[in-house]
Amino acid sequence: MEATTSLLDAAAVGDLVLLDPLTEESLLHTLQERFRRSDIYVGTGPGARGLGWGAGYGVWDGEQGMGSGMGSRIRGLGWGAGYGVWDGEQGRAQDLGWVLSALHPHHPACLQTYIGNVVISVNPYQSLPIYTPEKVQEYHNCNFFAVNPHIYAIADDAYRSLRDRDRDQCILITGESGAGKTEASKLVMSYVAAVCSKGEEVDKVKEQLLQSNPVLEAFGNAKTVRNDNSSRFVSDPGTGVVELRPVGPDPARATQTLMGLEARQGTGTWTPVPQGKYMDVEFDFKGEPLGGVISNYLLEKSRIVRHVKGERNFHIFYQLLAGGSAQLLQQLKLRQDCRHYSYLNRESSGLPGVDDAANFRTMQDAMRVIGFSPAEVTALLEVTAVVLKLGNVQLSSSYQASGMEACSIAEPQELQEICELIGLDPGTLEQALCSRTVKARDETVLTTLSVPQGYYGRDALAKNIYSRLFDWLVNRINTSIQVKPGQQRKVMGVLDIYGFEIFQDNGFEQFIINYCNEKLQQIFILMTLKEEQEEYVREGIQWTPVEFFDNSIICNLIENSKGGILAMLDEECLRPGVVNEDTFLTKLNQLFAAHKHYESKETQNARRVMDASLPPQCFRIHHYAGKVTYNVTGFIEKNNDLLFRDLSQAMWAARHELLRSLFPEGDPQKVSLKLPPTAGFQFKASVATLMKNLYSKNPNYIRCIKPNETKTAMLFMPELVLGQVRYLGLMENVRVRRAGYAFRQLYGPFLERYKMLSPRTWPRWAGGDREGAEVLLAELAFPPEELAFGYTKIFIRSPRTLFDLERRRQERVAQLATLIQKTFRGWRCRTQYQLMRKSQIVISAWFRGHLVRKGGSRTHFPCPSLTPWAGAPGSPKPPGSPRLCPLQQKNKYKQMKRSALIIQAYARGWKSRRLLRELKSQSHRHAAAATIAAYWRGYQVRRAYRRYFRSEASARLANFIYRRLVQKFLVGLRRNLPPLLVMDRTWPPAPYKFLADANQELRSIFYRWKCKKYREQLTPQRRALLQAKLCASELFKDKKTLYSKSLQQPFQGEYLGLTQNPKYQKLHAVAKDKLVMADTVRKVNRASGKTVPRLLLLTTEHLVLADPKAAQPKTVLSLGDIHSISVTRFSDGFLALHLKEVPGEGASLELGGVAGRADPPVSPQTSTGGAKGDFLLISDHLIELVTRLHQTFMDTMAQALPLHIADQFSTRFQKGDVAVTVVESAKAGSGVPVCKKRGSHKMEVLVH
Repeated sequence: MEATTSLLDAAAVGDLVLLDPLTEESLLHTLQERFRRSDIYVGTGPGARGLGWGAGYGVWDGEQGMGSGMGSRIRGLGWGAGYGVWDGEQGRAQDLGWVLSALHPHHPACLQTYIGNVVISVNPYQSLPIYTPEKVQEYHNCNFFAVNPHIYAIADDAYRSLRDRDRDQCILITGESGAGKTEASKLVMSYVAAVCSKGEEVDKVKEQLLQSNPVLEAFGNAKTVRNDNSSRFVSDPGTGVVELRPVGPDPARATQTLMGLEARQGTGTWTPVPQGKYMDVEFDFKGEPLGGVISNYLLEKSRIVRHVKGERNFHIFYQLLAGGSAQLLQQLKLRQDCRHYSYLNRESSGLPGVDDAANFRTMQDAMRVIGFSPAEVTALLEVTAVVLKLGNVQLSSSYQASGMEACSIAEPQELQEICELIGLDPGTLEQALCSRTVKARDETVLTTLSVPQGYYGRDALAKNIYSRLFDWLVNRINTSIQVKPGQQRKVMGVLDIYGFEIFQDNGFEQFIINYCNEKLQQIFILMTLKEEQEEYVREGIQWTPVEFFDNSIICNLIENSKGGILAMLDEECLRPGVVNEDTFLTKLNQLFAAHKHYESKETQNARRVMDASLPPQCFRIHHYAGKVTYNVTGFIEKNNDLLFRDLSQAMWAARHELLRSLFPEGDPQKVSLKLPPTAGFQFKASVATLMKNLYSKNPNYIRCIKPNETKTAMLFMPELVLGQVRYLGLMENVRVRRAGYAFRQLYGPFLERYKMLSPRTWPRWAGGDREGAEVLLAELAFPPEELAFGYTKIFIRSPRTLFDLERRRQERVAQLATLIQKTFRGWRCRTQYQLMRKSQIVISAWFRGHLVRKGGSRTHFPCPSLTPWAGAPGSPKPPGSPRLCPLQQKNKYKQMKRSALIIQAYARGWKSRRLLRELKSQSHRHAAAATIAAYWRGYQVRRAYRRYFRSEASARLANFIYRRLVQKFLVGLRRNLPPLLVMDRTWPPAPYKFLADANQELRSIFYRWKCKKYREQLTPQRRALLQAKLCASELFKDKKTLYSKSLQQPFQGEYLGLTQNPKYQKLHAVAKDKLVMADTVRKVNRASGKTVPRLLLLTTEHLVLADPKAAQPKTVLSLGDIHSISVTRFSDGFLALHLKEVPGEGASLELGGVAGRADPPVSPQTSTGGAKGDFLLISDHLIELVTRLHQTFMDTMAQALPLHIADQFSTRFQKGDVAVTVVESAKAGSGVPVCKKRGSHKMEVLVH
């Protein structure tokens, strides 16, 4: 019991996952313990140093990090990335208390946590020294299991997945303003820029992508109540906004450079506008950046004309006034004082820590790097100045003679300066601002505007100019950084968008951003389950369907194209008559009265439900994150985005090229009555594109949380964080992630960590990793339903089983530690004893020698005469033993030593000589054996040669010679290939006769290859022209004399100039399908043989003959009515168009004009065959006309058009058949056929 208590106490401060049961009270207690004991890490999962159990300590051995959670890749990330993480998936209770406790920051940085592959990051509002170049190198190509959790680890994993596994990546970052979304995206992109390869071209691309950021920040960012550098635009999928460094001079502002949905303070309420960005950078197959694409939508245009006190307009206005030189401001007719301009609220521009002048210079330098020309920069600043000065245009009220209120310009000076900047007549702009043209049928009425209406038009003009200018700026940057077409590319995107919103007063802005978050939640759930299912299938584990809340019913409630809220809002905006929010709400109540996720005051009354929290002008939607009440006030106005046509036409009339290009609809020739799309429609289309883009990429998720509203470092407000936890849907994330198996790991790391728990796997396992894991878990006797063995991973269902494994491992580690200590102590004692014993022996030997030497110098013994005796000094001499002096003993010892050395030398010499003789004998034997073997092999080869080779020697030699000659021929041919010109048919001759056939085949192959290369280089237009020429060759070559003359004439197709000649425009309108050929022909009169000019239009479905004077169609034929064509064999342009015979009247449509009366309009769809009979035509482009008619007939009817080339043929007229005879005669003149009628059934055609 004591051991369990100690374990849980360690878990309370070391790992929130190990609490069991997991409740709000226990987690709050844990939070207090962590504040007291700041030296304990919190973490589990791959890459988390800070989980596990050492001998009595709540510490994890980080190199053997253990993974948990449903995702295949588990990430830990946050601002204080070196301080450990916590994986929420291992918790048992799913209440908001443990999530809230897990996010509380501790000393010295805020806590990061993750749920599977969803990263939870809390902004500490202070800079931390953990994003240095050394950290980049540490995490480059790192193993996710062996490093501390860090944003660089996620960036490295995503980049390597993109580069090595060819999978497009997308990182989704959500959170409200101030949560740190932009800084997270900057860190991701800066890491990628640092680790990708270097080079001049690569560095240029990086620099251009980098420099796009200051330009977009200047024109798209503004100071808000929550953020000093808030992005006020949303970037669509495909954006390449790469933010690698802060723009301002203060490095500490990096953590506050946050792009996202910002709050705008209105009448006592917060009114955030949906904002964010999506960054896309494109790479080649090597992982080097190629460029990017930027596309934006929904700029916060309302900020141009008004913003609350304490906020600022877009940065560019303040930067231009503060950083522009005196000459530039004079050129733009601006004053340096911000208080002079109404659109800047006539307030001072000061912002602590921001140097607007330096930022303006940075923006100018960035434009030069991107590739803006000086003229483009000047034009851009001129339009910006026009927007700023429009706010100072004041209107005064007056009354007309009819008593109606009108407005006029109070101070013409500002208007005059604006018109000088854009090259426009002041009267034109004044009329557009103070009046409006209304068109009703064929009448045009000029109505005056009241002062409020005039101000509305002025502000709408300013907003549209700036919004379109920003679009132009984005497109211009795209021109510099876009990837060349045709290159294979990979994409890494970072989506930075605001999270779910529930405020006291929720309007149109909260409605559309919550709709976007519903879609993001839907894609998160579906892709998470898809990833889980794919891993289960990949590992051979049976997939069990997971029950979860499918929010598609909410998405359909909002976005359904026929009956959704957005569709009803658009319908209400376009409905004629009185339109207001009351009718809109009434329609919603009628449509969704029975919908379980929609309610309003009226639907509650119908259900007899009393709810005082739901006002009458509101409706409520049950989102996945909670119920949100929306006030419909302003829905209609904010959804509409209208600009008076007079203002667009006035901007088109300006001589300023850039401003003129921003208003193409102002062209009087292109007036369109079509209403512009509503804001809701645009946002819905953008969300659909975003979802499509996200589905095509591998997702990674980061949820950013703001700990407090005051940007105070290390201040944690539980109520604020609790709301964000709900809005971000973290509880739903945990619930989905915990479904199925909560833990999985590769067999190798799993066996390496737990192999000490079984004597069969400890200390080494000789078999495979999977077999070792199976043996290990079989001995531990866990229930079978708790385990599943995949192909490469082990799956554990519940965290309790994992905790039991950890507990057993802790106990076993303690036993092994005791065994190691015991073994080490025994080894150390034995080693010390042996060292002491050896030292004692050495000391004793030296001491005895010293005594012997000392005794010999002092005592003189008599010289020995017999066998010496080596007794100890002072010991009694044995009886009969002569006593030797020490000198004699020494000499005797030396003599014995010399004798021993001589004997050893003779013995070693004898052994060496014997070994040498044996080696020489062995060497001689080896040499003899080799000689014998060589002779024997030579004999065998010669015998085999005589037996086999001589019979085939001639064939072998001939084949060798042939191969050598062929090789020489091919090498020479490679060096002397003819030019790659299609018309060049030259080819080197074959040097030998036997190569003639091969040479001819190679010539044919080479020529076909040249033709193929030539065809591949052809443009589509050139290819179509050559195909037409080929078709003409098949039809007329060697059959008609005119064909040879047409070879040098290009087929133009359009000889009339329909688009340039206004007279022929109605003819072009008659031919509604695609035009194939337009030419002038001469039609032969059926009765007299005389010819009259006609305009011939050939389309993909019809053939039209029209009067050239009145430009009215005379005959319209469907291609299906044409039966065949007859031409002569001479060089004339005469042809007969044979039509199918249709019984009855009205089968043909040939229109004849009546004098003094306009021909009625003709639709090509009303024509069929010809009742008046066949047509005889004369064309100057006969070959092209018949060819194109043949091709069009083949494409439309899927069959060939019969063509007859003869001197005599029969035609069918209304009064009977007529035989046409073609005669070659000089009377025909200069190539123009002459037709003469010979009776009622014969016609003679004279050709030259």
